[in-house]
Amino acid sequence: MTSLGGRVGGLPSRVRPAPKIADQFYSSPEWRALVRQIKRQRGAFCERCGSTKGLIADHIVERRDGGADLDPSNIELLCAAHHAKKTAEARRRRALGRV
Repeated sequence: MTSLGGRVGGLPSRVRPAPKIADQFYSSPEWRALVRQIKRQRGAFCERCGSTKGLIADHIVERRDGGADLDPSNIELLCAAHHAKKTAEARRRRALGRV
């Protein structure tokens, strides 16, 4: 009987998801214009904590869950940390079938 300890011990502790490939929608002139408009109207800061660094215009109801693409009321400006938390929660709900 051989030991697998040396071989198994070298595996990563968890599998990482494939890197995200940005949807071409987010490079469209319409999306970019909407984001500029929202930043001018609301101010360029995270709507949850007030940070001005690393802002991301995020769909409140994600597009894949039926959220409107270009409706300003469906867009929230978030810092990277709040965007990551919001996205993780949306993925969790989706995995549980609670869209």
